[in-house]
Amino acid sequence: MSDTIKVGVIGAGGRMGSEVCRAVEAADGLELVGRFDQGDELGDLGGAQVVVEFSVPDASPANVAHCVDRGVHVVVGTTGWDDARLATLRGQLAERPEVGVLIAPNFAIGAILMMRFAQQAARFYESVEVIELHHPAKVDAPSGTAARTARLVAEARADAGLGEIPDATTQDPDGARGARVDGIPVHSVRLRGLVAHQEVLLGAAGELLTLRHDSFDRTSFMPGVIEGVRAVQDHPGLTVGLEHYLGLDA
Repeated sequence: MSDTIKVGVIGAGGRMGSEVCRAVEAADGLELVGRFDQGDELGDLGGAQVVVEFSVPDASPANVAHCVDRGVHVVVGTTGWDDARLATLRGQLAERPEVGVLIAPNFAIGAILMMRFAQQAARFYESVEVIELHHPAKVDAPSGTAARTARLVAEARADAGLGEIPDATTQDPDGARGARVDGIPVHSVRLRGLVAHQEVLLGAAGELLTLRHDSFDRTSFMPGVIEGVRAVQDHPGLTVGLEHYLGLDA
């Protein structure tokens, strides 16, 4: 590739997409060559070498497949990538092994650290719950960050031989105890004035550890997005989680 990376943005008119466009235009060594939104013909993606995909869960798999089919690397911030969708994408990438795709539930460096710290702490605590708080325009619950946090915590607990989280609740007809993601309780709050926030509560006899991250503005996600754009070409295949580009996966 040339020294300048040509970047396209799918979902460019959205809250995150428009912020990504500004960040790409301001970043050294990046050139914004295409803005695409719902209903636009993607075509050759404006000659982009890397595409940042921030659309909606229903559209994201087809958008990513379009990029992969054309040999274009993709940085994906759209949520909704369950195991079935990831398996399909791995099959598509097998046909284009030179292409890199990064799917990141969160691009804020602090949020990535929070997830890593929660995973490290999980084996020491009998109880753990996740509370995520977002603006009311968010269409999915729980958030991708909360779901990934819960899965990482569940893996750490299983590796440590911990059993089920203690909970004597037998009657909860209205779902007050929240959802369960791999056995971890997850609670979603949607409130005007919020952007993206999460707490992980870890409890043991006589103590509580609280890990919290707050994004007050979408600019907090941009350093991670730009890092993903610059690094994705060096990581062929599928990568889930920006931490693998930051040396935090050890």
